[in-house]
Amino acid sequence: MMQADYEQKIKELEKTNRILQKKLERSESLRVSLEETNEKKEALFLKVIHELRESQKILEDQSRDLEQTLKKLQAMQSKLVESEKMSALGILVAGIAHEINNPVNFIYGNITYAAQYARDILALLDCYQNVYPNPPLSLTKKLNSIDVEFIKKDFIELLNSMSNGAERISDIVLSLRTFSRLDEAAVKKVDIHQGIDSTLMILKNRLKSQINLSEIKVIKEYGNIPLVECYAGKLNQVLMNIISNGIDALEQKIDIISLESSLTAASFIPTIKISTDLIDNWVIIRISDNGTGIEKEVTQQIFNPFFTTKPVGKGTGLGLSISYQIIVENHKGQLKCNSIPGVGTEFVIMIPKQRN
Repeated sequence: MMQADYEQKIKELEKTNRILQKKLERSESLRVSLEETNEKKEALFLKVIHELRESQKILEDQSRDLEQTLKKLQAMQSKLVESEKMSALGILVAGIAHEINNPVNFIYGNITYAAQYARDILALLDCYQNVYPNPPLSLTKKLNSIDVEFIKKDFIELLNSMSNGAERISDIVLSLRTFSRLDEAAVKKVDIHQGIDSTLMILKNRLKSQINLSEIKVIKEYGNIPLVECYAGKLNQVLMNIISNGIDALEQKIDIISLESSLTAASFIPTIKISTDLIDNWVIIRISDNGTGIEKEVTQQIFNPFFTTKPVGKGTGLGLSISYQIIVENHKGQLKCNSIPGVGTEFVIMIPKQRN
């Protein structure tokens, strides 16, 4: 092979080498570019994952906030509803007390004079009968037709009955005023037992014997408790809610055992027991009944707003929720429920004797 051929071959090889070198450089550049692109994609992917996690955390926080807001709105709604009810009750009681008190006082005050006048007239009649033992025939017929002897005996008893009725109405009005405590919205020292008695007075109609319902026996075991600093009207509202629920439970149990056996229903004595005690600085009020009782799962929910086991139209599910707020939030106390299904339920109210 000639020298010229070798040189030509070498040039061709060099040219091929240069081409391959350029291709290699382009491949390396492409590889580096791909690696950079992959790194960018990976960084972008990690960034997206991080942002998704942050968004998830924000959504969870917002969900918790919304849940808390919903609970607050429910509590506020229940407070507004109950506040409106108590406001209406206060207006009603004020109107009743004002409208009834004046005529009752007028009647009660005048019955005393009427009774005295009646005694005087009857005494005068006795004098006439003594002086004129044999009246004319026309007068004798009139005396026999109206039965004077019965009137003389019954008239004073009738006036006494009217006096007792007027006194009873005055007691009811006083109980309404004591229960609502219209003039005692702020914290002040009150007699807890007086509040319990006024509540029972208002509920007396439900405690009486009715068709297919026995009279509910009320046992009161009051301890030696001094005056207690509290929101009297609100505390009476709690007493009303708990005792009313106890009456409902007793009525329900009577219905149940009546279906099972009329003999068992006749022997069952529906009972509500109310006891008070003072332990250290805590006033304790226990209200128990021997009604249907409450299941454990239900007991854990009874203080939730709008939760009720009663049929539609029977309850709003606000009574115990409001009661819990009044005792725990307003009085810084405790409200507990102990219940055995089929045996009965006990509510325990604990409030400090003196507020800090």
